[in-house]
Amino acid sequence: MEDTSKNDKEKYFQYKKKAFMGYLYPTNSLSISIIGIFAALICVLTMVIVIPVPATQGFINIGDAGVMITGLLFGPIIGGLAGGIGSALADLILGYTIYAPATLIIKGLEGFIVGLIANPRKLNDRDKKLTYRDVLAVIIGGAVMVLGYFIYELILFGLPSALYEFFLNGIIQYGISVLIALIFAQTVRKNIIDSLPQVFDKIFIIDMTENNT
Repeated sequence: MEDTSKNDKEKYFQYKKKAFMGYLYPTNSLSISIIGIFAALICVLTMVIVIPVPATQGFINIGDAGVMITGLLFGPIIGGLAGGIGSALADLILGYTIYAPATLIIKGLEGFIVGLIANPRKLNDRDKKLTYRDVLAVIIGGAVMVLGYFIYELILFGLPSALYEFFLNGIIQYGISVLIALIFAQTVRKNIIDSLPQVFDKIFIIDMTENNT
């Protein structure tokens, strides 16, 4: 038992050098595959419902739900990469190319912040469902998205147009996406994490110093 515990700790400190706050950098094929899969999912969610906003040449969508879910499930690195890439790809496919560079940054930051605050690597058996961190994560991450697009549209189109989409983003896109993401955290996330431990072992590491105090 002592040898096993020692090996676990050695493995923990070895992995810690290759991680950001316990989240492994996406250098293995599994992490890269997950980024691709969830980027595609986010892209599809973004394209499923498209409500054009002529004033800003943009559109309202529910892709943020996918960005938030990815962060809640996998943490900041995969959440940020999949969120930015998938959302920007949707902009390009739908012809909203003027938004693609900003989307890459804004949605990437949204996914990163959601994953960072929710911090799913620290979930335990008691709180693998909805936690206060999840609520804060989607509220703050979503607010960053709304503010980011407001600033971008303010620069491109001026205050009236930016304010118009600010309220649409805040009421429709932000509100619906937060609701979907929280329902996911409450009902589905625990089952996914419990059923795929071999996957999450390659995504983040458990803090052995916290679990063995």
